[in-house]
Amino acid sequence: MATIVKTESGTWKALIRKTGWPSTAKTFRTKRDAEDWSRRTEDEMVRGAYIQRAGADRLTVADAVKRYLAEITPGKRPSSQVSDRQRATILTAELGKYSLAAVTPEVAAKFRDARLAGEDRKDADGKPTPRSNDTVRLDLALLGHLFTIAIKEWGVGLAMNPVMNIRRPAPTPGRNRRITKDEEEKILKAVAAHSNPKLRWIVGIALETGMRSSEITSLRVGQVDLSRRIVRLLETKNTTPRTVPLSQHATELFRQAVSHPARPKDTDLIFYGEPGKSEKRRPYVFNPIWLKLKREQGLADLRFHDLRHEAVSRFVEAGFSDQEVSAISGHKSMQMLKRYTHLRAEDLVSRLDERL
Repeated sequence: MATIVKTESGTWKALIRKTGWPSTAKTFRTKRDAEDWSRRTEDEMVRGAYIQRAGADRLTVADAVKRYLAEITPGKRPSSQVSDRQRATILTAELGKYSLAAVTPEVAAKFRDARLAGEDRKDADGKPTPRSNDTVRLDLALLGHLFTIAIKEWGVGLAMNPVMNIRRPAPTPGRNRRITKDEEEKILKAVAAHSNPKLRWIVGIALETGMRSSEITSLRVGQVDLSRRIVRLLETKNTTPRTVPLSQHATELFRQAVSHPARPKDTDLIFYGEPGKSEKRRPYVFNPIWLKLKREQGLADLRFHDLRHEAVSRFVEAGFSDQEVSAISGHKSMQMLKRYTHLRAEDLVSRLDERL
């Protein structure tokens, strides 16, 4: 039986002591509420369904986010750490005052819908600016993982993860933009004219190999074997190391970068930046000048990642099998390569004409 006593402040405190279960207590405004809670809790204990919710009632989303950033985020990749911190600000602003126990599927769904509608940001005319489905999917992914960690590792008593019980926005279709010959000539001419040759090397290597920008800029001299014409990628987006073969042109670009006379001796980064306050060189940050040059060439819609898409598309057009293309590009599943296989159907038209 629960012990129910009246406190000095006039509230009612229910205390349950049951063999095999930790003592649990909760305070209510009325005696009836305390009795109802006691009966429900004791019944759950008898049925083995009791979950100690005190931690979830006390821990707010804001405090949970702080703990997540301190304990979980540091174990992630640098790019994921940056994303976590950005999204943590959003979660704290929108849901920070809620306790974990108060974040129901309805609350999570309302957060999702508000983000999709862009209710928290306005354009110049004061109208909401909707966010993309993928952005909101990432918001929900962090929130969902936060609850998973709280339940499984922090011992927070929750019967379910609320994010697991709501619909996720549909992922947006993959970008299929191809680079025209004229666009390629414009952008290659622009980067070649830039005073820093690293930009020309990076763009050329991306078009030749299909490597991501982060994979290229983080490369160190020891990862490039010019004699064997390969690059060993140790840290990739999908966490799986891979070896990328180099065309003759890509090999020549790497040779120029590695042997450039202005290359400093205080770093083994191939594409290095200037020393910061710590006097330590970090990867070359080329995005600002890349954005400027492509706008000047009337190519504002061109993204650096489109160079990767173009390279992979060319591998497919050259007749490489899906397995070969996957080995070069690092796509984990054949499903991810479906955006490129439609090119083969177009190639079959000319082949049919040749045979018929």
